Amino acid sequence: MKRDFQRYLRAKRTVDDRALDRRLVDDLRAELAARADDSDGPLTVLEVGAGIGTMIARFVEWDILPPGEIRYTAIDLQPKNITELPRYLGTWAADRSITVEHGDRLTLAGPDRRIEVEATVAEAVEYTERTETEYDLLVGAALLDILDLSKLESLIGTLGTGGLYYFPITFDGGTRFLPTDPADRSIERQYHSHMDAKEGGSSRAGGETLARLQRLPGCSVDAAGSDWIVTPEDGSYPGDEAYFLRHILTTIEEAVTEIAPGAVDQLDEWLTRRRAQVAAGELTYLTHQLDLFGRVGDPVAIGADQG
Repeated sequence: MKRDFQRYLRAKRTVDDRALDRRLVDDLRAELAARADDSDGPLTVLEVGAGIGTMIARFVEWDILPPGEIRYTAIDLQPKNITELPRYLGTWAADRSITVEHGDRLTLAGPDRRIEVEATVAEAVEYTERTETEYDLLVGAALLDILDLSKLESLIGTLGTGGLYYFPITFDGGTRFLPTDPADRSIERQYHSHMDAKEGGSSRAGGETLARLQRLPGCSVDAAGSDWIVTPEDGSYPGDEAYFLRHILTTIEEAVTEIAPGAVDQLDEWLTRRRAQVAAGELTYLTHQLDLFGRVGDPVAIGADQG
């Protein structure tokens, strides 16, 4: 299957919506409202690995961002994502009471808030190490399993004292399909091994990030599960989630082929069965992940702890 990554990001919007822990969402909303009340200037947000802007849309739809002026910096390593971001948000806003203004920055103007979005192609750590802005909120969704966690402090260091971070959909070592298949365990093990073999990658990123955040001085952290669950109803999937599943299967195919080329015959047979189950509306997909949310203390103290 030729993959369309931007379509995948659109398709997984509904999957992420179901997965995100609502308790932490409520806490984030309350903390941002309090921070906005205490500040005379605009709220500043940095999203790392922003994709096509689905988190921005969600923040508005779910009233997570407070009323007022918001300056939102969205960075992503893939130029196609940054190119698609204004198109996605423009289409999304067309059905809502939101005016989209195109200029040096994309501006989303609604009844009670104005969001200036600066979308930039950049590598996460390089950007955070050169920016001089102290952000109120740092967001990184489905990011930390591909980020070297020794660089986590560089990301956190972009926050001013009392700044907030939100790392939802952080993969934490579980991939399951139903109905079960004799090849599942072997393929899951090889798939996770591929994550671990990549520079900075980890198939246990959720728990490892939680432990690292707990060690940062003056840094609070709360965690909750945010498992992906994609399951058919009456032989079909919601939205474009059948494409989401096909994309996941192709990702597994590429990963296992790279790390265990000798398993190709077993993999091909497994993929044939799983793809047929998607086409028939019979496959269920389960992935274990964590949402992580907290507040930082003194950035100087955080930067000094590199353990």
